[in-house]
Amino acid sequence: MEKGKKIRKASSKIEKGKMYPLNDAVKLLKECSYAGFNESVEIAVNLNILQKHTVRDTTVLPYGTGKKVRILVFAKADKAKEAEEAGADFVGDVDLIDKIKGGWFDFDVAVATPDMMKAVGKIGQLLGKRGLMPNPKTQTITNNIAKTVEELKKGRTEFRADKTRIVHLGIGKLSMDENEIVENVKALYESVLHKRPADLKGEYIKSVYLASTMGPGIKIDPKQITI
Repeated sequence: MEKGKKIRKASSKIEKGKMYPLNDAVKLLKECSYAGFNESVEIAVNLNILQKHTVRDTTVLPYGTGKKVRILVFAKADKAKEAEEAGADFVGDVDLIDKIKGGWFDFDVAVATPDMMKAVGKIGQLLGKRGLMPNPKTQTITNNIAKTVEELKKGRTEFRADKTRIVHLGIGKLSMDENEIVENVKALYESVLHKRPADLKGEYIKSVYLASTMGPGIKIDPKQITI
C-alpha cells in the first residue's frame, strides 16, 4: 500500500472534531500506526498566552522518553567523581570544552557546576545554537550533580512554549505500553498546568493533540487528562 493510502486509512479511524479521553487516544494512536519503525509519540499543547508570557520548565517523565540520553557534565574534582558515579556519559572541564570547540557534539544534554560556567561561557554560542547550554531555568547549572544526572537518566526533560505558543515534546515511543504513554502525558500536562502565568485571564489550554511520528493527530479532551 502506498504511503498516501496508508495515511488516509489511518486518518479515517479518527472521528473528525471529536475530543478523545486520554486512554482512548493512546489506544487509537497505536491502531493508526503504519510505519515500519518504532515511532516517537509526540504531544502538542496549544496555549492561550500572551507574547510576554514564558512557559518553560522541566518535568520528569515516569517512563522516560524511550531513548538513551547522553549526559555531559562540566565539573572538577569531587563533583566530577560524583557525576561519574551517578552515570554521566562524559565528565570533564577544559578537555571537554576544547573538544566541543573542535566540533564534537555527541551528547544530548549538558550539565555544569556553577564554578565551571565562566569557562563554559566561552563556548556558549556553540552550545546555545544546539539548545545544549546549561541553564538555571532547566536546573542544569547545579551543585547537586548526582540527583540531576539520575533524574535526567530517568526521564527529566525540558519543555517550553515556542513562538507559536505551543509546547511540543516527544514523550515516549509507540512500543511502550499504553499505560506508560498515558502516565508520561499526565506528567507533562500537569507540569504545563503549573506554569500558568499568574496574570493570565481566561482560558489557558486551547487544545491538546497526540500523534506518532508518521501518524495523524488525535485531539484529546484536556479536562479528562488529569482524571
